Amino acid sequence: MDNPKVQEILEKQVLTVVKAVEEKLDEEIATLDRLDSDDLEVLRERRLQQMKKMAEKRSRWISLGHGEYSEIPAEKDFFSIVKASEHVVCHFYRENWPCKVMDKHLSILAKQHIETRFVKIQAEKSPFLAEKLKIVVLPTLALIKNAKVDDYVVGFDELGGTDDFSTEELEERLAKSQVILYEGESSSLNASKSGTRRNVRQSARADSSDSE
Repeated sequence: MDNPKVQEILEKQVLTVVKAVEEKLDEEIATLDRLDSDDLEVLRERRLQQMKKMAEKRSRWISLGHGEYSEIPAEKDFFSIVKASEHVVCHFYRENWPCKVMDKHLSILAKQHIETRFVKIQAEKSPFLAEKLKIVVLPTLALIKNAKVDDYVVGFDELGGTDDFSTEELEERLAKSQVILYEGESSSLNASKSGTRRNVRQSARADSSDSE
C-alpha cells in the first residue's frame, strides 16, 4: 500500500483484533485451569446423564414407531398414536400424484427427525376424522402437538404451489410450526414466496392438489 499512514492504521487495527482474540482465549484457558478434578467430574457426570436421557428417549421413540413413515391401519388407531407421541405429522391422503409426492418427502424426514412420529391415513376411509378436522383438500398434513392439531399444511400452497418443492422446504415449514426440531437457517426462498402464500386454514387450495 502506497500511503504509509493508512498502512500503519490498518496494522494497528489488526493488532487490536488479534489482541482481543488472544485475551478471549486466555480467559477460556484460565477458566479451564481453575476447574479442579471435582469440577471436571461433575461436568462429566452431567454429560453422561444427558447422554443417558437422550438414549432413553431415542429408545422410546423407536418403540413407538418413530424413525419410519407408516400408515395408520384404521381410523380408531389415530387417537392412540397421537396420544403416545408428543409430536406427530399425519398425512391425510388418497391415491393420487400429489399425495405420492408428499409421501416421498415425508419418508425422508421421518428418518431425519426421530423426535417426531410421521404417519399417514387414507382420508376416504376415515370419514369421521376428515369431517372433524375439516379435511377438504388432499394432501393435507395435520401437525399435532400434545394430542391436539396445532396447524395444517394444505396442498402445496405454502410449498411454492407446485409439486417440485424440495424436502428442505417442507422441513422448514414443519419447523415453523415447531412440530420438528430444526437448527438450519431459513432459505431465501421463503422471502420470495411469501407474497404468493396463503394461510393454511383458508379455503383457497393449491392447483396441484385434489379435493375429496
